[in-house]
Formats: sequence, structure tokens, C-alpha cells
Amino acid sequence: MKISTILMVGAFCLAGNVGFAAAPAASLAAAAAPATAAPAAAAAAHVTGAGQALNKADLDAWLDGYMPFALQSTDIPGAVVTVVKDGKIVTSRGFGYADIANNKPVDPDRTLFRPGSVSKLVTWTAVMQQVEQKKLDLDTDINTYLDFKIPARNGVPVTLRQIMTHTAGFEEQAKNIIFYDASKLQSLGDSLKAWVPNRIYDAGTTPAYSNYATALAGYIVERVSGEKFDDYVERHVFIPLGMKNTTFRQPLPAAMAPHMSVGYKAGKPDGGFEIVGPAPAGSMSSTGNDMGRYMIANLQLGELDGKRIMSEATANAMFDTPLSSVNPRSVVGPLNRMELGFFETNINGRKVIGHLGDTVAFHTSLHLFMKEGAGFYVSFNSGGKAGAANTLRMRMFQDFSDRYFPEASTPSALADAKASAERVRLMSGNWYNSRRSDSSFFAALGLLGQTQVAANANGELVVPALVGANGRPREWMEIAPFVWRDKAGHDRLAAQVVDGKPVRWSMDFMSPFMMFDRVPAGISGAWLKPALIGGLVVLSLTFLTMPFGWFARRKYKVAMPLNGEAKRAYRASQIGAGLTLLVLGGWITAVTLMLGDLKNATSMFDPLLWLLQIAGIVVFSAAILAAVWNMKWTWSEKRSVARKIWSVLLLASSIVVFYAAARFGLLAMQVNY
Repeated sequence: MKISTILMVGAFCLAGNVGFAAAPAASLAAAAAPATAAPAAAAAAHVTGAGQALNKADLDAWLDGYMPFALQSTDIPGAVVTVVKDGKIVTSRGFGYADIANNKPVDPDRTLFRPGSVSKLVTWTAVMQQVEQKKLDLDTDINTYLDFKIPARNGVPVTLRQIMTHTAGFEEQAKNIIFYDASKLQSLGDSLKAWVPNRIYDAGTTPAYSNYATALAGYIVERVSGEKFDDYVERHVFIPLGMKNTTFRQPLPAAMAPHMSVGYKAGKPDGGFEIVGPAPAGSMSSTGNDMGRYMIANLQLGELDGKRIMSEATANAMFDTPLSSVNPRSVVGPLNRMELGFFETNINGRKVIGHLGDTVAFHTSLHLFMKEGAGFYVSFNSGGKAGAANTLRMRMFQDFSDRYFPEASTPSALADAKASAERVRLMSGNWYNSRRSDSSFFAALGLLGQTQVAANANGELVVPALVGANGRPREWMEIAPFVWRDKAGHDRLAAQVVDGKPVRWSMDFMSPFMMFDRVPAGISGAWLKPALIGGLVVLSLTFLTMPFGWFARRKYKVAMPLNGEAKRAYRASQIGAGLTLLVLGGWITAVTLMLGDLKNATSMFDPLLWLLQIAGIVVFSAAILAAVWNMKWTWSEKRSVARKIWSVLLLASSIVVFYAAARFGLLAMQVNY
């Protein structure tokens, strides 16, 4: 499975990049999907020198040359771009259309976009305000502030610091992440209590992006402040900052609704206004100008126009407490790290923090150059062709950085090619994502999404699923032991090494909130996927002998060679194979419908999920018994070697299907995911 598919899945879940929009296993995804590069993006990958002066004239000229072609070539209807510097908005521009049908252009002052997980930054601001007021402590068990319990894992409870750094250890949650029927919207507390996702990592040990945990933080703000979350952020963030056209409310207030951009999917309007279930994780609607004001306030350490939303000390703690200073095990080498809510997007040797965000239709990127006092924000109202918006926003950020804040020099590859090739060999194998689901049927996506690392003919690192903007696998050069850099870009890939062996790895654009660990042998796709494919072939051929055999006997007027119990056992094995394929086909259909339309990833599909799980237990078990019965008679009678071998293969295939179904949640007997 391509990394773009993985991030699509993470998008289903509101990723940090990786935003919201698709399923649970994580999200390396659309962020790596190929996209048509804008003219400026075709320039040299590594730009060095002093850089252009960041002023309105040069910036507008650059955007005028970049954006129209970028939108047209990627089939994205509209976008908003806002850049700030030294306490002022340098430019805020709308490009393309907010509503194609009504020929309505994007207005940076009035048109509302959905920045998805960029909303989390406001939630973290609210948390830090309560920390500043001594109502919250970042290192206290969060159960202290809740009216329901989050179980500890291995005796270790969850704290707000771990929630803000995405190291609470929760598995992915996808159900009710985004839907369109506002009548289905629950209160924040009720939605969180409906299902507490399992903890798959001990708190503080592993970055695993979690929308559920962010919503939990918003609920804690509600409880300690005594204000509903929507009300709180309006009174304590948006009003003080003059963000008059920004809200977390769902659906939109009547006065704001006419200014909402249409969201597009596959060139057509999406299902309507997206309702985000875990609202504090991504329900904000805002304009380009308002986001400019928010960036300035953060760059000025909590102050704008003489009004403060947090003290300088609180802001400094929020922006400069990298995860490595709390738990070194949660970071990989020199890669970007989580701060308190923001994550590093460092580039060209400069300190940059920010966030990404996605809904089904909207895709957003925000970056703050802290020492330079500059901020960059872009949001698109469609994913475009093949998820192009995800690559485009990354390329825009990199091209903007290269133009105005280039690096002083670029690193060179290590000279010892033999030693480098040996490190690549150690990296080779199958890896899986820390942002995933383990307890439900969505775990099956993890099997498909296991990522392979290998060496090419020259001994260089290859990750086939990681493709560049040109649609080809990225090429990497090792710049330090177990640290590689994209030859055509800025991204680095690095491994965490224990006793001379790599145990996990990540990349700059995902390392703050997502990592890859070695796949345990018992669920490795290296053997399980070929076994499943072979098993499905055997089951299919076994079942097809039933209709084709009947037709052949009828045509050539020959009798069935089996009688009595042997015949019944053979028929049972054929029926078991057919029913197994039917149940698996039901799962494929259900998951495809869920990934294709988020309205299906709600309680609406619960009856079907129960049916498939119950049917799976009955059918997969019965198929094994039928295969055993058939093999017994096949080996006890004088039949050909080929038939005996086939009976063994049929039993093995039935066992493999049952094993995979049990290990990957198809028999979990729950409808939470």
C-alpha cells in the first residue's frame, strides 16, 4: 500500500498532518501523494544564499505566478494564502472560487475555510490559559479533571503534557469523526464517554496522533472553566484577538453561514457542512485574515494590539518545550519534534513550528518562523487530483522558505558507501505505523499499510511507498549514520538505534506525531499477505468446482465420484469456501463504503458490522471443520496425490483466513472503531 493511502486513512481520522478524513491506521499519506508542481516548485531543490526581501510587492508577484497554475493543474477550485511578518499581515490573498456554481471568488477577509486539525492550536491555547491560571497542571493524572475514567496502562496514567505531545498512547478512532447530519451531533462529554479507545502504548513513550485525546483536552477546559468549549474559545481567544469571523460552532451561526466556502471532492461539491465529532480537534471555521491575526499573536508570544491571551512565559513554554527534553525515547535522532501542541516544521536550519489540518474537503498548513517573526498559512477547499493538495501545501511551504529564508549550505552524502549500505541493510524489512487501530476491524488496514524499507541496486535506501511530487520513489542520501535526506528536497528520514540496530524510524513531516516500528512476526505482511492471497485462490477454486463440476457432469453425463459421508464432507468444504469468500466480500464492501463516504462511518453501519462479525465467527470456524472433515475422507480413501495435497491446502487456507480475521479485528465483536 502506498504511503499516500496510509495518510488517506489517517485523514479519515483527522490527522495532524494529517488531519481528518478517512480511517484509522495512520497517515503517512496523502502527504506523500504526487501532485503537479507549480512553476516555482520546479526550481532547484536546495536554494542557498541571502533570500528575497519579504515584502508585499515581491510576495504578491510570486503568488501570482505560483497559485493560478497550481490550482488549475491540480483541479483545486480555491485557496487562501496569508503571510505575516513583524506584527503585520504582509499579504492575504484569495485565489480561485469559494463557490463555482455561483461564480463566487475566495475573499480572504470574509470567506470561511475549515482548517481541520490546525484548530487544535486554539485548543492547546485554551489549555495553557488554564495552566497559567493554576486550574490545570500538565503533569497530573487527567482523571483528576474528568467525570469518567481513562484507565491507566501498565500502571501509568495519562497527563495533559502527554496529550499535548500526542504520546498518550491511544489507538486511532475513526467512527463519527466527520459527518453531515447536525442532528447526530452529541455534546462533547457524551461523545467522549461513548467509547474510550484502547491504549496501545504506555503514556509518554511513543508519538501516536490522537483526535480523541485532543477532544479530551477540550472537555477538560470545559469542566475547569465552567464554560462550554465553543463559548470559552470565543471569549478568551477569538474576541481578544479580534478574530470576528472565526468559530468552533457546528453548524455555523446564521450570520456566518453565507460566507462558508463550498468544499469539493473529486471536482464536485462535497456532502455539505462537515460536522466534526471530536470538535476541539478540528471544528474551527475561519478566514485568511483572522488566521493572520492568530499567527501574529503567537509570534508576539500571546499579545496582539495590546491585548494578551497568555503571558510570555506561558507562550515560551508552549513553543519551546520539545518532546526530547521530556522523554528522549519519543523522538528519532535530529528529526522534528512535538512542542506543547505545536510541532516543529524546521527548515533551512531555522526554528519553525506549526500544524497541518485536513477535513474531507479542506486541506491546510500553518507555519511560524519564530526568530524571523514570520508566518505562512495556506488552505485549499479541495484535495484535488490524487490528493494533490497535500503535496502542494508542503511544496508551497518549502518553496516559500527557500525564497525568503534559504539555508546557508546543504549537507553532503557520507563518503563511506560500504558502511552506508550496511546501515541500509539493517533498515530493510516491514514496518508499521504508531498511529493505528488494534482492537477493531480497522486493524486490517494496518496489514495492507505495512511499509517496506529496502536497498536499491546501489545499496541506497528505498521506501517504495514514499513517492515525491514527480510521482517517482524518492531518492535518499545518507548525511549522518542512520540519517538520510531527500536528494530533491528538504525531508530527512532517520532511525532510532539501540545496540547498533534500528528499532524505529520516521520522517521530518510526520516524526512529531507518528513513527514506524518493526512489525511483529506474527502479523508481518511479508508472509501473511502471500499466505492470504494463496488461500483466497485455493478457496475460490474450491468453491468454483461446485458449479463448474455440476455443469461438466451434466454435459458429459458422468456421475459424481463420491458417495455418502465422503460426498457430504466434500460438499461442506465447497460451501464453507464459498461462504468464507462471501463474508470477506462483505467486509471489503463495508470498508470501501466507509472510506468512500464518511456518512457510512457512523452508527448507521452498526447492524452490518455486527452481522459480519457474527457471520465471520460462524462461517470461518465451520469452514475449518468442513475442511478437516473433507481431508479425513480424502486421505482415508484411495484418491490421487493431487486431491490429497489440495485437501491440505484447503484446510491451511481456512486456518489462515481465521487467523488473519482474529488478529486484525474482523471477529472483535464490537462496533467501536
